[in-house]
Formats: sequence, C-alpha cells, structure tokens
Amino acid sequence: MHIAVSGASGLVGGALVEHLARKGHTVLRLVRADPRAAPGITSPQPGQDRILRPPDEGRIPWQPDAGRLDSTLLEGLDAVVHLAGENIAAGRWTARRKARIRDSRVNGTTLLCGALARCARPPKVLFSASAVGFYGDRGDEWATEEMGAGRGFLADVCAAWESATQAAAQHGIRVVSGRIGMVLSAAGGAMKKMLTPFRLGMGGSVGSGRQWMSWIDLDDLVAAIEFCLRHDALSGPVNLVSPHPVTNLQFTKILGAALHRPTVMPMPAFAARLVFGELADALLLSSLRARPMRLVEHGFEFGYGSLASALEHQLGKRR
Repeated sequence: MHIAVSGASGLVGGALVEHLARKGHTVLRLVRADPRAAPGITSPQPGQDRILRPPDEGRIPWQPDAGRLDSTLLEGLDAVVHLAGENIAAGRWTARRKARIRDSRVNGTTLLCGALARCARPPKVLFSASAVGFYGDRGDEWATEEMGAGRGFLADVCAAWESATQAAAQHGIRVVSGRIGMVLSAAGGAMKKMLTPFRLGMGGSVGSGRQWMSWIDLDDLVAAIEFCLRHDALSGPVNLVSPHPVTNLQFTKILGAALHRPTVMPMPAFAARLVFGELADALLLSSLRARPMRLVEHGFEFGYGSLASALEHQLGKRR
C-alpha cells in the first residue's frame, strides 16, 4: 500500500514507519513545513490551500497551525495514519498547554480530513489516533468500544478529536479511531521515564495502587494499526490495548521483578497532585480497565499480551 503518516517523528510514528517499510509498504511522511525555510511551499490564494510538492517525494508538507494542506498531494493514496498531536505528559497542565493539547489534535484532524474530503481519489481508509482517555475514570468497570465518553479534560479532548474525522467519513472513507492505551517502550514514553527511578530502587505504586492501567506493547501497537488498515470490516472506535490490564500496584511489582529491584517507595496521591497538578488525576490516579473487544473479535493476535512478556521484550530490545 501507499500510506501517508503524520506524527512520523514520534515514538509510535517512528516505529510504525519502520514496521510498514519492512512489510513492503511505501510510506510518505506528513511533515510540518516552514514557508520561510522551504521554497517549495507557496502561500495560498483566497479560497485555495495549494502547497507545491517539495523535491523530496517521500514527504508531504503541511502547516496544521496555519490550516494549510494541499489535498492534491493526498490523491491516490491507499491509507492515511494520523498520529500527530501535542505530548500530553510534557509538563503541568496550564491553561495554555491544555489549549495546545486540544488544538493540536482537533484542528490538525479537521484540516487533514477536510483535505481528504476534497480528493477525487481519496484513500480507502484513515486511521486516526485517539486514546482510552475517552472513557474517563471508570473504576473497576470494563471499558469497551460501546461505551460513551467519560468526564474530564482528556475525555472531552478525545471526543472532539474523534468527531473531527466526520468530513472524511462522510466522503466515504473508512475511518478507524484507534483508542490507544499507555504504550510500553524502553525507547520512550512513560516506561522510559520509569526505568531510572525503578533501577535505583525508588519505584513504587502511586496513590492507592488499585487503579487500573490499560497498556500495550509498542510492537503490538504498530501491528494492530496495520491490522486496522487491512481489515475492511473495522471502522469506528477500536481499543488498542492489551487484553490483560493490570492495577498500578501489579504494574509496579512486575516492573520491579523484571529489573530485579525492590519497589518500596510509593507516591501518595497528595504528593502526585503536588508534583503534577491536574495531570496526576487524569493520568496517574484515574482507573481505566479497557478491553480490546473489536480487535479480538476480528482475529488480531497479540505478541505480548501479558505485562511480564511485554516488559521482558522491551527491556531485551534495550539491551
């Protein structure tokens, strides 16, 4: 297939591009373009969004902040994977950062899907990233794709993010909204941040430790994204998580065992809120027990379904 990928420089995007290329697909990267530095880009005339194709045929330039993307560069693709968005865990959630988190997802998706809807030969499928944060804090309840949105900032962002794909769906493009859980990779993301304190024997549970964590191995995630592209029967929301979520306390103990380190330094809820602010309640203290119901129903097989196997896999890659 010929596949365009946004967010290709990120943890998931980089791994996905490598995976797709290894499988024999042709990958084009949607890259942010600065018109002052890139002579191949022109300013659009009123009512137009024309951006000239740059010399590098492996890249599609776009300017999501300025609302510029040439729809002709998307003609004839087989699929688009949209992963771009501001890192939600890069720092405390100020009003400005929350606006960037929301706008980077909703505005970028709206721009991309509007461009796809103008294609005479649109791609057959759009995989647009979302997150299991859509469900909010669900306690011990299993979260499946049939559930509605929860409450809170992340749930509101995810709901708006997914709604922004409507223009593509109305144009006859099969749209998959991939609700991604915590991605496990020793190369980046949450797991990489945990490794140093855990290796120093400073790891521990957060809050009560009873909150559920829905996770997925990075390699399983990229395989699941390709699976969604290939399977025509899949559309709408799809939970991209392991079938075996764990509590925060279980995660702590299994990671400590994998590193052969004690885990006796818990972080009380008040300390997490003091350090991380609102982000603590949304990412560290909330409980989400998601089930990959639609992936399993359609025959996807996880390579690393248990947390122990995923950690062993990722730590082995690190070595």
